[in-house]
Amino acid sequence: MSHWDETYDALAGCYDAMTQDVNYPAWADFLEKLFARQPSPVHTVLDLACGTGTMSFLLARRGYEMIGVDFSPEMLAVAAEKTLEDVGEPPIFLCQAMEDLDLYGTVDACVCLLDSVNHVTRADKLQKAFQRVRLFLEPGGLFVFDVHTPAHLQGLDGGIFLDETEDAYCVWRTDYDSRRKICTYGMDVFHRQGGLWRREEEVHEERAYTPEELTAYLTRAGFVDIRQYGDRKLRPPREGEERLFFTARKPAESWK
Repeated sequence: MSHWDETYDALAGCYDAMTQDVNYPAWADFLEKLFARQPSPVHTVLDLACGTGTMSFLLARRGYEMIGVDFSPEMLAVAAEKTLEDVGEPPIFLCQAMEDLDLYGTVDACVCLLDSVNHVTRADKLQKAFQRVRLFLEPGGLFVFDVHTPAHLQGLDGGIFLDETEDAYCVWRTDYDSRRKICTYGMDVFHRQGGLWRREEEVHEERAYTPEELTAYLTRAGFVDIRQYGDRKLRPPREGEERLFFTARKPAESWK
């Protein structure tokens, strides 16, 4: 199963509640530090694989013009129900696969967060996705994404985890295939319906990409100034960190 065959019928409705432990403001703070290092100001931002749009709305509140893109209509339906209470323009949401990205114009920066890159389990699709991102960046534009490290995904093998809210309960099991470099998440999601619980099943996959592989894909796509950072830290990655951040720029002198 590839990432784009996955559905989020079961998870979409409870995704925000299940991810309340994600410190989105801290992620946004880190993104703004990276934006501040750019030679030119960042005004328009693409939130690629935006899910339910939490980061899209957060950055919109901070004054950025946001476009959110996700392949899941279920997740985007949740995003569409949200409203922007503070000052700012509401994000525009588009339902597209990452490798088929097609915008109306260019953006100053693209962010792809919460290990969404790992969910693209075919290297050829990830390569094409990077090429599409470069195409729709302004010359000199910034691309930011994070990934789970191979060691982290390998370490999940055989794990059993659970998340619960008042109205939902999710049990997920992980299996790592060292030959395919794929970590499979088998999920049982229970939703409360009155006095009963409805059970749904979903399967998701993440591929372990080495930093060297990702750097090669970015280089082939035409990116320059490729850098790696620790987990939301403005320093190189350290041994044992479970998440890495990458930044790359579209060349300032670019006709494509």
